[in-house]
Amino acid sequence: MGEPPSGAASRALSALHRRRLREIWRSAGWPCQDLVEVELLAAGLLQRQRDGNGRESLRVTDAGIALLAATLQKNRAVRDAHEALVARVAREMQRAGRVVWRGLALRAKVGAGDDAAWAMAMPDVYSIRHTTVEDYVEPVAHEIKVHRADLLADLRRPEKGQAYLQNSSQCWYVLREGIGEADEVPAPYGVMVARESALEVLRPAPKRPLKLPFPVWMVLARATPEPLDDESQGWLGAPPDAA
Repeated sequence: MGEPPSGAASRALSALHRRRLREIWRSAGWPCQDLVEVELLAAGLLQRQRDGNGRESLRVTDAGIALLAATLQKNRAVRDAHEALVARVAREMQRAGRVVWRGLALRAKVGAGDDAAWAMAMPDVYSIRHTTVEDYVEPVAHEIKVHRADLLADLRRPEKGQAYLQNSSQCWYVLREGIGEADEVPAPYGVMVARESALEVLRPAPKRPLKLPFPVWMVLARATPEPLDDESQGWLGAPPDAA
């Protein structure tokens, strides 16, 4: 198998190039004949071929396959790191006596007047206090970031953050150590950094009174909370005898 492009050639390949390469790999390889394909052909990641009737198609070369495999491994590592930190934050919320959900899709109307529009909020961790008193629910959203590019992309979408704020009394960004600073995140959000030993608060999240909207209650009723982590609960009574 060929080697993926390295150095300047690799850096010149954008997400669009990699996405087109994946699309050609999954398809019959019919050419679009645009500049993206020109650059992929020039990089040696695609190869033109003709069938017996003279019809041209594109084939992903060995170097292209190697690049796809390397991209897959990189994306998988990022996802694994993200999921590990999401699970860590979820456990901390359970230890704080909260009911926790992951991956909820919550709608919120953001903006004002003619500019108002519906936006989706999908916080990595969403939790409420374990209480039967509606006014004490205190919904909290945590958005987890383990890659700087993902953090910057999020901050360029203010409507996403507004949707979080519409559905929570507190909203936090939890950053993997080294990917960002607290002052890069807008003031309405709290910031934590995930250090090896603990989740450290860099800036507390402002707390606002919020009565949980009825549509959110309906989403929670249809969703399954995170299974209770036994280790997140303190001893209920005396600990078992040591062996």
